[in-house]
Amino acid sequence: MRTLRRRACLIFSSSMVKAISVAFTTVAFILGVVTSVLSGYLGMKIATYANARTTLEARKGVGKAFFLLPFVLDGLLVLYIAINLFKIYYKTEREGLFEAITGYGLGGSSVALFGRVGGGIYTKAADVGADLVGKVERNIPEDDPRNPAVIADNVGDNVGDIAGMGSDLFGSFAESSCAALVVASISSFGTSHDFTAMCFPLLISSMGIVVCLITTLFATDFYEIKEVNQIEPALKRQLIISTALMTLGILLVCFLALPSSFTIYNLGSTPKVVKWWHLFFCVAVGLWAGLIIGYTTEYFTSNAYSPVQDVADSCRTGAATNIIFGLALGYKSVIIPIFAIAVAIYVSFALAVFYGIAVAALGMLSTIATGLAIDAYGPISDNAGGIAEMAGMSHHIRERTDALDAAGNTTAAIGKGFAIGSAALVSLALFGAYVSRASLTSVDVLSAKVFIGLIVGAMLPYWFSAMTMKSVGKAALSMVEEVRRQFNTIPGLMEGINNPDYATCVKISTDASIKEMIPPGALVMVTPLVVGILFGVETLAGLLAGALVSGVQIAISASNTGGAWDNAKKYIEAGASEHARNLGPKGSDAHKAAVIGDTVGDPLKDTSGPSLNILIKLMAVESLVFAPFFAAHGRLLFKIG
Repeated sequence: MRTLRRRACLIFSSSMVKAISVAFTTVAFILGVVTSVLSGYLGMKIATYANARTTLEARKGVGKAFFLLPFVLDGLLVLYIAINLFKIYYKTEREGLFEAITGYGLGGSSVALFGRVGGGIYTKAADVGADLVGKVERNIPEDDPRNPAVIADNVGDNVGDIAGMGSDLFGSFAESSCAALVVASISSFGTSHDFTAMCFPLLISSMGIVVCLITTLFATDFYEIKEVNQIEPALKRQLIISTALMTLGILLVCFLALPSSFTIYNLGSTPKVVKWWHLFFCVAVGLWAGLIIGYTTEYFTSNAYSPVQDVADSCRTGAATNIIFGLALGYKSVIIPIFAIAVAIYVSFALAVFYGIAVAALGMLSTIATGLAIDAYGPISDNAGGIAEMAGMSHHIRERTDALDAAGNTTAAIGKGFAIGSAALVSLALFGAYVSRASLTSVDVLSAKVFIGLIVGAMLPYWFSAMTMKSVGKAALSMVEEVRRQFNTIPGLMEGINNPDYATCVKISTDASIKEMIPPGALVMVTPLVVGILFGVETLAGLLAGALVSGVQIAISASNTGGAWDNAKKYIEAGASEHARNLGPKGSDAHKAAVIGDTVGDPLKDTSGPSLNILIKLMAVESLVFAPFFAAHGRLLFKIG
């Protein structure tokens, strides 16, 4: 009887511990959701104010309209508070504490996925509809108030590019922090209860906030933009300054917060003894890899360089050659970022195994405030131009906002490059944490169970991209038909006598984004659960690896192709060089070919491309959260066999 009672008590106690752990993970998930929503909401509120302010300041010159928008990382504060509150229950049990915290990253990424996909569908349906009918068919200016889709287009810029990117990078921060904390909890940090050293990932992000606030002063107070050709160099200067200052800040944090040496346990292999300066190099290599990705993205998407100018020149022979050149540019632009990511992975893994990769991801994200600011710069400048056009302001003001917008396209592409590069490192770090929680000692790609997961995982980004691209196409088709209907049926619309029905176009974008974002979201959320339950942790490990390798490449290519097409169009419209003037002016055959390329690239750069990095991160963090369940109850198909 005593033995039975003990067993019953142990079973009850174990069930209670699991239930409490689930409850804490759920609370962390809700906190992640709320923080992600709040980040997107605050971003849109600030951007809406900045849109009008930029338009007004552009009357005084391009320098007055040039400013950066720093975002405060409220997610860092919420995460730190959650850790300390959870610590009241878990006390010195660090592994359980940080496993519960992984729900925070899952919540943040869940919102980011729907924000990115839904926002991308919203804005690109309106953008494509407005451009194809207004600029190509009716030959009226961009953002002309006679075009029924312009309001939906401007609203969509805030929804997709501000709220979506804010939630995306917040999710990256939350997931990389959670991955680093989980790995640290099973290291000598956790066994010695060194809480300060375990919070090293949060200290990196804290230093990043300070550095980015200092960096902003160089754009707003120390240096004023006076000429159009100074815009992009000034934006690049922010990246260099923040990277250099952050390198020094990381060195200081590593020296003060870390013990001289500690041990990292590596998936059942021989423990790795790590020095404090090893982690400095891990963070630094991620930081500088991000800078390389940013500069490569700028080269392939800015109309100041030959790749985009070649794409613009190809418009002389029509839209087909424009599409061919743009796709080739996107494929080629993948090379250097992948090598940069590969070097960062090798160096950080060699120095501190998966913990090194996790902090390398945080290093790439440590300048997140500057990255968000220069990314938000694009849609804010775009909307400022729209406000100037719709308000009937001087064409000189529109020229200034167009110059800001062209630079903003490049900065937005740089922001997406940072998000995609960090997603690769974050996903790999989460993969390491998942393998650890699933009690796997190794992942053998020669195993049939792993390889089928690998090949299916590599297919998922293509399936996801097909769904999101078709969603934008369907919504854009409805938008084009509505805009054509209004031009044909509203008397005096082209003459400016009567106003268009903006509300109907806004409703089309809103309904399409809500309806069409569900299937891609379900694909991402359900796939790891199905694979883990039916096939087990080994097959799921292969799935995550395949999605990571495939998704990063497609995401970089899609984002850069779309950015290049957009700036090729603006290169022709601006007519700043003799070559550009020979291709123009607006309304010429070459310009119409460039507009078609831009509309094809819109869903690539603002919907499918940036959403893919959330796909690989969300699948990884979801697998991490459910890893113990899959390990205990998965492989149903193999058990039946």
